[in-house]
Amino acid sequence: MKAFEQLRIVFFGTPDFAVASLKALVDAGACIAAVVTAPDKPAGRGMQLQASAIKEYAASKGLKVLQPEKMKAPEFLEELRSLHADLQVVVAFRMMPEVVWNMPPMGTINVHGSLLPQYRGAAPINRAVMNGEKVTGVTTFKLKHQIDTGDILLQDKVEILPDDDAGTMHDKLMAAGAALLVTTVRGLAAGTLEEIPQDITDEHTLKYAPKIFKEDTVIKWERPVADIHNFIRGLSPYPAAITKLGDKMIKIFRSEYTNEANNAAPGAYDTNHATYLRFATNDGWLYVKELQQEGKKRMTIVDFLRGFRK
Repeated sequence: MKAFEQLRIVFFGTPDFAVASLKALVDAGACIAAVVTAPDKPAGRGMQLQASAIKEYAASKGLKVLQPEKMKAPEFLEELRSLHADLQVVVAFRMMPEVVWNMPPMGTINVHGSLLPQYRGAAPINRAVMNGEKVTGVTTFKLKHQIDTGDILLQDKVEILPDDDAGTMHDKLMAAGAALLVTTVRGLAAGTLEEIPQDITDEHTLKYAPKIFKEDTVIKWERPVADIHNFIRGLSPYPAAITKLGDKMIKIFRSEYTNEANNAAPGAYDTNHATYLRFATNDGWLYVKELQQEGKKRMTIVDFLRGFRK
């Protein structure tokens, strides 16, 4: 066994969600042998190459950064082997081939934004909020062949409050995941953790978190109004729930709802041009509180209605 500070760790990650975990390891005194992240990508109006959030943080700490185009490239695998890592950590990274995740003697662990086996997949934070869950959490687990199926190491529950959306839950789970990761690595170093297979004895109760595509963000006004409200929360602030208002598309970021009866067709809208814009559903009204019309900036409903004409 090696002490926590002696473990050579290779960290795989790309977006902001991963930065908190890498920072937590660095702050705890972990030995980061290298950081693997996505290649720089063109972004912005000038389409200039932009580094990932993880690369920027790693560079600020003087950490070695690898950016392979292909995970199976012989030169990348050779460099990875030369690092002699004891353990690999993956947070918000793309699919990895077995030749990579099976390389270090202690294996590869992942931080996932749900209480596995629930919400396996690419969008666990969005999907949990969209489904109206009251509790979610983070899980550390060992990587295996199928995505998000490895043996669980540790879990931590996080409450979803009524005013939470995907954005606030992202930040909560990012912090919880970072703390859980450090605890997990310390436990692995000490040999005190038990690997627990995921319990999928009742597959009918499992909920999944597939990737969200644009067509998945369209509001279906025939659904119950409470479900639509949660749908909006779960897609806010990104990619955002969308619908038509007149002849233009809008994104809805915040909403409230009532179950008051109405005779309007689902999706029909009503406004007093001053304080409210609401859409009819089969069992109530969905009140828009914050939105963005195509070609415009995001704004509160009061600001929007100042310039809106039905």
